[in-house]
Amino acid sequence: MKENGTLIERLNSGDIPTALERAAEGEPLGVEDIAAEVVEGTAVLTLNSLRELARPCAIGRGLRTKVNANLGTSADRIDLALELEKLEAAEDAGADTVMDLSTGGDIDAVRRAVIGKSKVPVGTVPIYQAAIESQDRRGSIVQMTSDDMFEAIERHAADGVDFVTVHCGVTSRAIEALQKTGRIADIVSRGGAFLSGWILFNEKENPLYSEFDRLLDIARRYELTLSLGDGFRPGAVADATDAAQVQELITLGELVGRCREAGVQAMVEGPGHVPLGQVVENVKLAKDICRGAPFYVLGPLVTDVAPGYDHIVAGMGGALAAASGADYLCYVTPREHLGLPGVEDVREGTVVTRIAAHAADLAKDPDFFMRWDNDMSRARKALRWEEQVELSINPSRARGILSECSVSDQSGCTMCGEFCAMRFIANYLGSDRNTC
Repeated sequence: MKENGTLIERLNSGDIPTALERAAEGEPLGVEDIAAEVVEGTAVLTLNSLRELARPCAIGRGLRTKVNANLGTSADRIDLALELEKLEAAEDAGADTVMDLSTGGDIDAVRRAVIGKSKVPVGTVPIYQAAIESQDRRGSIVQMTSDDMFEAIERHAADGVDFVTVHCGVTSRAIEALQKTGRIADIVSRGGAFLSGWILFNEKENPLYSEFDRLLDIARRYELTLSLGDGFRPGAVADATDAAQVQELITLGELVGRCREAGVQAMVEGPGHVPLGQVVENVKLAKDICRGAPFYVLGPLVTDVAPGYDHIVAGMGGALAAASGADYLCYVTPREHLGLPGVEDVREGTVVTRIAAHAADLAKDPDFFMRWDNDMSRARKALRWEEQVELSINPSRARGILSECSVSDQSGCTMCGEFCAMRFIANYLGSDRNTC
């Protein structure tokens, strides 16, 4: 399937693929430095060997913080055209990757359509499909076999999926820890719940852990990046950083080592709901235990009381998490905890998460990332309105607001009018300072 070996094998021999060169565009690190990070396991290039991408993506240490947007059908809403519209909205809003989390309708057809249209890497959670098909065929999710699980993973890989979430850290030991925690929200991860139920019903270890070599074999054959999922992520701020979460993380750290020995790219998924005072601690803990592997967080959401505004709550946590070393933020939309997102929710969630990611990048590497902010500040000082719009993270939103507020001659401030501070002081500091 790969004539020249895996990506890591190619990079070790000095062969840098074109996709990595394109992924390096706009990054603080040069392509050789990114290649070194991929070989070390502190960065990944999420690209299935069967695919070519318009916008390939590298995630990890020293790189721009990346943003993922979720889409997908449910049993209550099966509309492929809508999901493809969400994909387009996510890409237009600047998402670096998307995940198809479909659980309704023809899941294979939806996934293949998303992969066929997407310009960015696509991720999935194959255990969803394995569980749903077991329910249909055998009458129960817990009746699925290990072969069912691995067949679903390989089916997704063969379709061209670039990365998969696999809940390999959901183990008997982690369940024992969970049962002693007294959590408020127990398990909020769907994959974590499915596999925990399977373990308890069958009184066997999770095949994704006990047969991990099968997973590594699939990953090597398709250059599939493994996103080691957090089945015990906290779903309430009171549950953060408990024994179950940490036990799972310890297992994921072990599996990161096995991925590196096998030449398989891996990243680690993180919480979840975490109070602001524990966000930095969570990132540092994950980075230490998981050997610096790229860290992918959902939010984290720093309070539980803001339904309808959870995209903002996640932006707060995401900015702090990424500034502390997280590499990859999964968006949260305004409908989180309330319902499936629509097209505009996808757009809004993506933009808010990109703002959080950029704020974090300013903290991590101001010399590189502040150039954009400086360009905006100079345009504001000079009252160059169209340039400000074009520099905006969401130009269409900025242009719409400006059209409602702008002054007639565009020489004054939309907020201060004739009493514009920058225009006033330019008369005394010197007009040449206003030309920037």
